[in-house]
Amino acid sequence: MRTLSILVLALLLVATASAQTYPSRPVRIVIPLSPGGTTDVPGRMIAQKLSETLGQQFYVENRAGAGGTIGSDFVAKANPDGYTLLLTASPFVITPHVYKKLPYNALTDFTFVIRIASGCYVLVVHPSLGVGSVKELIALAKQQPGKIDFASSGNGSAQHLVTALFTHMAGIDLMHVPYKGSGPAQQDLVAGIVKVSFVGTPIAIPHMKSGRLKALGVSTAQRSPEMSEVPTIAEAGVPGYEAIVWIGMLAPAGTPQEITAKLNSEIGKLLRTDEVKKLLATTGMESAPDTPEQFAAYIKADYDKWGKVVRDSGATVN
Repeated sequence: MRTLSILVLALLLVATASAQTYPSRPVRIVIPLSPGGTTDVPGRMIAQKLSETLGQQFYVENRAGAGGTIGSDFVAKANPDGYTLLLTASPFVITPHVYKKLPYNALTDFTFVIRIASGCYVLVVHPSLGVGSVKELIALAKQQPGKIDFASSGNGSAQHLVTALFTHMAGIDLMHVPYKGSGPAQQDLVAGIVKVSFVGTPIAIPHMKSGRLKALGVSTAQRSPEMSEVPTIAEAGVPGYEAIVWIGMLAPAGTPQEITAKLNSEIGKLLRTDEVKKLLATTGMESAPDTPEQFAAYIKADYDKWGKVVRDSGATVN
């Protein structure tokens, strides 16, 4: 017992010393989504700020593909030493339900470090549809079941399931038109080829101002500070509707608690600065720092929520 106690104490001392010197070499932040998107921009900003505050390079590596599962799997199998991290977003809790087989478990193969930011989707329509509110869209959809198209970035994507939740709660049937990415979907939406979609705030605002799209509601429980004149979908006609876009930092399961705590503390400090808050606002996001325990509970709740939406919608990816 004495030998075992000494060994445990030695391991604790090593872990503490490792956390105190962490990071002692460059840290890779894997983003499992395409460059330039809602996750990528804040991710690169956080990487730059951590490099400045911790004195080692934090660099972003995009490993996109298969709905974010390729990059997520890479991190799940990485050495849990704090030098390979995952910066991911809402699709992380959706893909486990739409892909028949995944090489990792989203709830058990990761350490949840911190939720970085949250934001909303915006329900927009092309002006040619002739509706000016959520209630008018619902009424028209009930008159024309299955005849009004909505665009998404792909079958089983966050855009698809945010809309599936809306149609389920509103009791309507819209025709899903999945695209290979958000870019082509946005192009056809603005051109009026498809009439309805949920898009990010940075996409919605310029098209609203130009008159190319009409915003009917935001997906969060509170109005967006960037477009306060647009009601929430819940207050505009679908009580209880809420769909939050979030981004957060994860690490492989087994990452030392001391390193997780250090990352949580340092990122949390950055997220509370006015500079970072303003930068996040340009991407339509608000800082949302929490503890690792709170983030883990948030992930589990969101995982369960979207699992039900997937089952109700029948979305799958082979």
